Amino acid sequence: MGYQLVPVPRLSLDAFAAMTGLHPELVRRLIVLGIVEPTRDANGQWCFDRSQVRAVARMQRLRSSFALNYSALGLVMDLLDRIDALESERRTERTSQPS
Repeated sequence: MGYQLVPVPRLSLDAFAAMTGLHPELVRRLIVLGIVEPTRDANGQWCFDRSQVRAVARMQRLRSSFALNYSALGLVMDLLDRIDALESERRTERTSQPS
Protein backbone atom coordinates (compact mmCIF):
# COMPACT_ATOMS: atom_id res chain seq x y z
CA MET A 1 0.00 0.00 0.00
CA GLY A 2 1.47 3.35 -1.02
CA TYR A 3 0.60 6.94 -0.58
CA GLN A 4 0.04 9.27 -3.46
CA LEU A 5 1.66 12.65 -3.11
CA VAL A 6 -0.68 15.51 -3.76
CA PRO A 7 1.00 18.66 -5.05
CA VAL A 8 0.45 21.70 -2.88
CA PRO A 9 -1.06 24.46 -4.98
CA ARG A 10 1.10 27.52 -5.30
CA LEU A 11 -0.23 31.03 -5.30
CA SER A 12 -0.05 33.47 -8.21
CA LEU A 13 1.11 37.03 -7.56
CA ASP A 14 -2.47 38.31 -7.51
CA ALA A 15 -3.69 35.50 -5.23
CA PHE A 16 -0.74 36.01 -2.90
CA ALA A 17 -1.33 39.77 -2.79
CA ALA A 18 -5.02 39.23 -2.02
CA MET A 19 -4.27 36.65 0.68
CA THR A 20 -1.74 38.91 2.43
CA GLY A 21 -3.68 42.13 1.94
CA LEU A 22 -0.78 43.75 0.09
CA HIS A 23 -0.86 45.58 -3.22
CA PRO A 24 0.90 43.57 -5.99
CA GLU A 25 3.42 46.41 -6.44
CA LEU A 26 4.38 46.15 -2.76
CA VAL A 27 4.79 42.39 -3.18
CA ARG A 28 7.16 43.07 -6.09
CA ARG A 29 9.14 45.45 -3.88
CA LEU A 30 9.36 42.81 -1.14
CA ILE A 31 10.70 40.36 -3.71
CA VAL A 32 13.45 42.79 -4.73
CA LEU A 33 14.34 43.30 -1.05
CA GLY A 34 14.50 39.53 -0.49
CA ILE A 35 11.73 39.49 2.12
CA VAL A 36 9.54 37.28 -0.08
CA GLU A 37 11.11 34.56 -2.23
CA PRO A 38 8.86 33.29 -5.02
CA THR A 39 9.74 30.72 -7.65
CA ARG A 40 8.84 30.74 -11.33
CA ASP A 41 6.23 28.46 -12.86
CA ALA A 42 6.48 26.84 -16.31
CA ASN A 43 5.25 30.09 -17.91
CA GLY A 44 7.86 32.20 -16.13
CA GLN A 45 5.30 33.77 -13.78
CA TRP A 46 6.05 34.18 -10.10
CA CYS A 47 4.37 31.70 -7.79
CA PHE A 48 4.42 31.67 -4.04
CA ASP A 49 4.52 28.89 -1.50
CA ARG A 50 1.95 29.25 1.26
CA SER A 51 4.78 29.55 3.80
CA GLN A 52 5.51 32.94 2.28
CA VAL A 53 2.16 34.12 3.68
CA ARG A 54 3.59 33.51 7.16
CA ALA A 55 6.71 35.48 6.24
CA VAL A 56 4.60 38.46 5.20
CA ALA A 57 2.51 38.23 8.38
CA ARG A 58 5.74 38.25 10.39
CA MET A 59 6.99 41.23 8.39
CA GLN A 60 3.75 43.12 9.01
CA ARG A 61 3.96 42.46 12.77
CA LEU A 62 7.55 43.70 12.90
CA ARG A 63 6.74 46.76 10.81
CA SER A 64 3.80 47.76 13.01
CA SER A 65 5.62 47.04 16.29
CA PHE A 66 8.93 48.72 15.52
CA ALA A 67 8.12 51.17 12.70
CA LEU A 68 10.89 49.77 10.50
CA ASN A 69 11.24 50.55 6.82
CA TYR A 70 11.13 47.67 4.35
CA SER A 71 14.91 47.56 3.86
CA ALA A 72 15.48 47.25 7.60
CA LEU A 73 12.80 44.56 7.82
CA GLY A 74 14.83 42.28 5.56
CA LEU A 75 17.84 42.61 7.84
CA VAL A 76 15.82 42.12 11.03
CA MET A 77 14.04 39.06 9.62
CA ASP A 78 17.37 37.57 8.51
CA LEU A 79 18.86 38.10 11.97
CA LEU A 80 15.81 36.54 13.65
CA ASP A 81 16.08 33.51 11.34
CA ARG A 82 19.77 33.13 12.24
CA ILE A 83 18.96 33.33 15.96
CA ASP A 84 16.29 30.63 15.52
CA ALA A 85 18.78 28.39 13.71
CA LEU A 86 21.43 28.86 16.41
CA GLU A 87 18.94 28.15 19.20
CA SER A 88 17.76 25.04 17.40
CA GLU A 89 21.34 23.87 16.93
CA ARG A 90 22.07 24.45 20.60
CA ARG A 91 18.98 22.47 21.68
CA THR A 92 20.09 19.61 19.44
CA GLU A 93 23.59 19.65 20.96
CA ARG A 94 22.17 19.58 24.49
CA THR A 95 19.90 16.59 23.81
CA SER A 96 22.67 14.62 22.07
CA GLN A 97 25.22 15.05 24.90
CA PRO A 98 25.46 12.19 27.40
CA SER A 99 24.49 13.05 30.96
